[in-house]
Amino acid sequence: MNTNRSYYNFLISSFAVICAFVLSANAIAADFSNKRIEWIIPFKEGGGSDTWARYYAPMLAKNLPGEPVIAVKNVPGGGSTTGANQFQSRAKPNGLTLLGTSGSTQFPYLLGDKRANYEYKDWKVVLATPTGGVAYINPDLGTDIAKLKSEKLVYGSQGATSLDLIPLLAFEKLGLNVKAVFGMKGRGAGRLAFERGETNIDYQTSSSFLKKVTPLVEAGKATPLMSWGALDADGNLVRDPTFPDLPHFAELYETVHGEAPSGEWFNAWKAFYAAGFAAQKMIFLPNDTPDDIVQAWRDAAAAVVESDEFKNTSQAALGEYPQAVGDAADGLVDLAINVDSQAVEWVRTWLTERYNVKF
Repeated sequence: MNTNRSYYNFLISSFAVICAFVLSANAIAADFSNKRIEWIIPFKEGGGSDTWARYYAPMLAKNLPGEPVIAVKNVPGGGSTTGANQFQSRAKPNGLTLLGTSGSTQFPYLLGDKRANYEYKDWKVVLATPTGGVAYINPDLGTDIAKLKSEKLVYGSQGATSLDLIPLLAFEKLGLNVKAVFGMKGRGAGRLAFERGETNIDYQTSSSFLKKVTPLVEAGKATPLMSWGALDADGNLVRDPTFPDLPHFAELYETVHGEAPSGEWFNAWKAFYAAGFAAQKMIFLPNDTPDDIVQAWRDAAAAVVESDEFKNTSQAALGEYPQAVGDAADGLVDLAINVDSQAVEWVRTWLTERYNVKF
């Protein structure tokens, strides 16, 4: 292994001399002075991805060469596939168009959803953001899970193949009588439906919950029910560090059933949970973007994460999750798009049987 590494380093050192002129010429391309950068978010305004992007955008702009303007462009539709498809087909490799993905972008890709005409392997990751999620209910329902099972619950969903499959499967396994109303253009739309009283159970990713739902909780208009939890180093579900006082899904399941969740369905749930939340939100550039431009973006992301501004504000805005750049971000992409085939097949079968999803 050391021999290979030494040989690799030798090649890099030798090649560096040859490439010096090319790199110095290309370096101009990494100057974003007077440029306007478009960041596609494939959801409506107000959801977790939109909140995340608008938090990051000004800090990234300050740390890019030339301090360009970064404008967030919301392109909702198709459970996020519309915006992702647009990026795949139209984005030029000049560093001026970004895509912000979510687990709801990853899941259709993993499941072979016919609307997902994009390929993660065609993109280069800049930053990956792990996150969690919290399910909450109308306070009038109470939090007694045994009584809650007898209630008629309504949930506003983006679609069964989106990140919503995590709550939908969890609700089902808890024995809750939940009717999913599909067609929401993002979790922000789901939250607004809850606020209007059109639904009585909802979930938001951590960034949206912290900013948009916490005020509802403080006003007595929403009651947290559970988090999805977090995975420890051994792959066990533990309490979400951002919401340590909330039981996670497996804890609530054990309260209901008297035993911990297990079996094929739980293995599939955990596999998709890892794919959807461990690398829940990511920033991508087209794969053929020049290396110096990609590096400028990665350097900017690393500078943001190390900045005092980020350290002083990120927990309130995003929650307590380590942000990934460089090799760590590449590793989370691998986790997000390489899910065990048995888990994929179990979920596809469940979606077809439960929601008549055709693949």
